[in-house]
Amino acid sequence: MNAHFLRTAVLLGLMSAVGAFAVDMYLPALPSIGADLKASTSAVQMSLLIFFLSMGFGQIVVGPLSDMYGRKPPLYVGLALFIVGGIGSAMAPNIEWLIAFRFLQGLGASAGMAIPRAVVRDMHTGNEAAKLMSLLMLVFSVSPILAPLSGSLIIETLGWRAVFWVLTGAAVIAIVLLATAQKETRPVEDRVGSSFGTALKSYWFLLKDRNFLGLTAIGGFGIASFFVYLASSSFILIDHYGLSPSLYSVFFSINAVAFIGMSQMTGWLADRFGLKRVVKVAVVGYATAMVVLLAVMASGVDRLGVMASLLFIGYGFLGLVIPTTSVLAMEEHGTIAGTASALMGTLHFAIGAVAMGVAGLFFDGTPLPMVAGITLAAVIAFVLTQVTLGRARQVVEAPAE
Repeated sequence: MNAHFLRTAVLLGLMSAVGAFAVDMYLPALPSIGADLKASTSAVQMSLLIFFLSMGFGQIVVGPLSDMYGRKPPLYVGLALFIVGGIGSAMAPNIEWLIAFRFLQGLGASAGMAIPRAVVRDMHTGNEAAKLMSLLMLVFSVSPILAPLSGSLIIETLGWRAVFWVLTGAAVIAIVLLATAQKETRPVEDRVGSSFGTALKSYWFLLKDRNFLGLTAIGGFGIASFFVYLASSSFILIDHYGLSPSLYSVFFSINAVAFIGMSQMTGWLADRFGLKRVVKVAVVGYATAMVVLLAVMASGVDRLGVMASLLFIGYGFLGLVIPTTSVLAMEEHGTIAGTASALMGTLHFAIGAVAMGVAGLFFDGTPLPMVAGITLAAVIAFVLTQVTLGRARQVVEAPAE
């Protein structure tokens, strides 16, 4: 693996991780934010949900912009919005203002979510793209390991508002790295003919591509299971099981370790077995672990060790699902990579946000509703895999720019 390949993965991963840190550092603060701002659990969860929604749907705009103007300018604008949202969140006097600034922060983070995938497609296809995507996710996935722990330490020593000042500083560093270390991967000649009109045609074309939608939905329901866990885990592990914020961060990080470890096997497994076979086997393992977890919890076994062990196994398999489905979905859409990545990201976050919202309606302080939501998402991903990868591929011509 050459140094340029690794450097690109690190830089793109850091761009994506700014938004991820804005979620994962924030999780240990949810109970204390509710107490400090005198807000209900549902209102505090809304500050998380609104961030996901704006980060997801903001990609619809930023993706075509990256096709029209290149990959770097929208990243600059996105990071600037993220900084403004971070400062506002740090100074929010009540939950309503916090929700408003988290919305703005999510819009800024949308650029870092959509554009790195387009850059990967600009540079590579096939198994090489899968290797770069898995490396990007290695950097990106450091967030669920380091962010909750660092967030809990910051919260315990400086208070929850300090988390947003740290995130703002991280965004400033990201802007500096973008300016000094990342080259533009969308040549000027490739931008000719790109406009919002062609973007709308491209979106319509992608929405008719059942292979793209199927692969995107598989990854989306995989991510949705993690979103359900994100929304409820701090309340369950801290309030139900009695963990401290720091110990909660350790348990949260265990799943990220499984995800990261398995995702790094993507390139090797793809070379040996092919991307589609990797997806099929990984989804079976993922869904099986979650179904077993639900059966155990529904039988009355309410033990943290059991839940943590089966989530570790399930999210390990999920670490193979996300990068492979992303690469396969974008494989034939290099000319509209920014738009394709944007639609993929928006659908991922839309599915995740809906799952998070529905699971929140059934939240009762116990693990069972959360586990049921996670399992349902895993089973849907399994069914979609059989439908999408179990039939002949129909090739559709891309729209002319």
